[in-house]
Amino acid sequence: MLVSNETKYNCALYCRLSKDDDLQGESNSITNQKEILTQYAKENNLNIYDVYIDDGYSGTNFERPDFKRMIQDIKGKKVNMVIVKDSSRLGRDYIGFGEYVEKIFPENQVRLVSILDNYDSAIDNGVADTLPFRAVINDLYAKDISKKVKASKHKNAVNGLFNGNRTPYGYKRSETDRHKLVIDEEYVQYGNLVL
Repeated sequence: MLVSNETKYNCALYCRLSKDDDLQGESNSITNQKEILTQYAKENNLNIYDVYIDDGYSGTNFERPDFKRMIQDIKGKKVNMVIVKDSSRLGRDYIGFGEYVEKIFPENQVRLVSILDNYDSAIDNGVADTLPFRAVINDLYAKDISKKVKASKHKNAVNGLFNGNRTPYGYKRSETDRHKLVIDEEYVQYGNLVL
């Protein structure tokens, strides 16, 4: 895709954070991503059509609500440029990533910019040659993290430690060890908990 001074870009700013992140609500990483993308758009005089956020979604598949909404806006010709902080934010499945970068985006005349990767599909600066390798590395990283998380949870379970996100009724996390449950005295005090 050639960059033309006459091309008017309607940009999709896409932010994603893994479901393995423990932060509650909109995380700092999403906030930081939005700031980086917005700053890039302003510095390059680009029109921001919308910001698409998938907070708490894995990049190992593309079944993410705001990603799907962004693709619909692309197919509806509302968006012709996608900006991400880095290629792993778009996705960590190298086959799906390649499908979007090599087929779907070009078919829809969509320019892709990955800021930290120094990648711009409209500029031939040699980075495009390394993008498939980055996608493979992102995919391997996701698989490696998944194995480590599973191994850690298994080890905790074997050792009798709590792995869940929400504590059972009448219990709370220990203040000194997040993997240990203690009785919530508030429930015992009011007779709400049967021991």
